[in-house]
Amino acid sequence: MPTDLPEDPLASIPDRGKILGLDLGTKTIGIAISDGMRYSASPLETIKRTKFTQDAERIIQLIAENQVVAILLGLPLNMDGSEGPRVQSTRAFARSLAPKVNLPIAFWDERLSTSAVTRMMIEADLRRDRRAEVVDKLAASYILQGALDRLRNR
Repeated sequence: MPTDLPEDPLASIPDRGKILGLDLGTKTIGIAISDGMRYSASPLETIKRTKFTQDAERIIQLIAENQVVAILLGLPLNMDGSEGPRVQSTRAFARSLAPKVNLPIAFWDERLSTSAVTRMMIEADLRRDRRAEVVDKLAASYILQGALDRLRNR
């Protein structure tokens, strides 16, 4: 059963300003940020997940440091478009984060983002240990870039 994403999942994002992209994993959160003109997404950092409160504090700090106007969360849909436990976890994270940040939070389909980024790193001949260090923030950047491309074309 396909997910009930709005026709324009990015409708809540303001027209101007930086967007923080998050790729939520079970052990880490990959973080990327757009430039102010929204041409490109850049990997920012990877947070090792601990408790929600500590994770949220770091995200709030990054929002303040970078004057972020919206958050984009990668939505880990199943390949058939249905929602599984990881999507439920991502939505729960967003519900918990929303009152703390008071910013629009949008979701973006992240299917295949990690595998695409991993493939690029293998082609670039990055060592396995180095790939593990950067895959999450690069995946966040890949997800955010897809959303930026859509925003530019709407």
